[in-house]
Amino acid sequence: MTLRNALAQSVNVVSVKVLYLAGLLDSLKLAREMGITTLDDPDRYGLTLVLGGGEVRLLELTNAYGVLAAEGAYSPTTLILKVIDGKGSALEEYRENKTQVLDPNTARMLSNILSDNSARAPAFTENSALYIPERKVAVKTGTTQDTRDTWIIGYTPNATLGVWAGNNDNTAMERRVAGLIVAPIWNRAMREIILPTLPEENFTPP
Repeated sequence: MTLRNALAQSVNVVSVKVLYLAGLLDSLKLAREMGITTLDDPDRYGLTLVLGGGEVRLLELTNAYGVLAAEGAYSPTTLILKVIDGKGSALEEYRENKTQVLDPNTARMLSNILSDNSARAPAFTENSALYIPERKVAVKTGTTQDTRDTWIIGYTPNATLGVWAGNNDNTAMERRVAGLIVAPIWNRAMREIILPTLPEENFTPP
């Protein structure tokens, strides 16, 4: 099986081997550089890290996928873009602060894979909730053990959206994959709220 098909179809045994070959410490370092702060104790993690074996925040994970959308450039999460006074003068304003943490072509290759609907079709079908006909969108799902957490993160070059579903008390949900639980929420939000407000931008080919 190719790495393209394995990633697109969530064949996780391949991801475990890739983490083994890349090395846990180097992978954790890259995760930190991409903005994930919660994976801070290497002794707690093993190869199951790629299967959800470490806790992360939805906002940080979404921002990490934003690094792929930005061709490897990391920007810290910002909640306030501008503060203005009663006269309309800016008291404080966001200034972009990018750091290149991933080789641009590596990011382009990952975006190329994750936006390849034909590559994921054997696992998700051609017309799944991961597919948005109007735009080229890269997307990845995730489901943790006993379906306690289901995730989906998807992006275009100018927008990234993440959705999580789970029970507040961490009990198991109905046994379904993320593609059936959170993907329809993500798909509708992308199509009806986010994408209509943005110009169409295409991924740079690797």
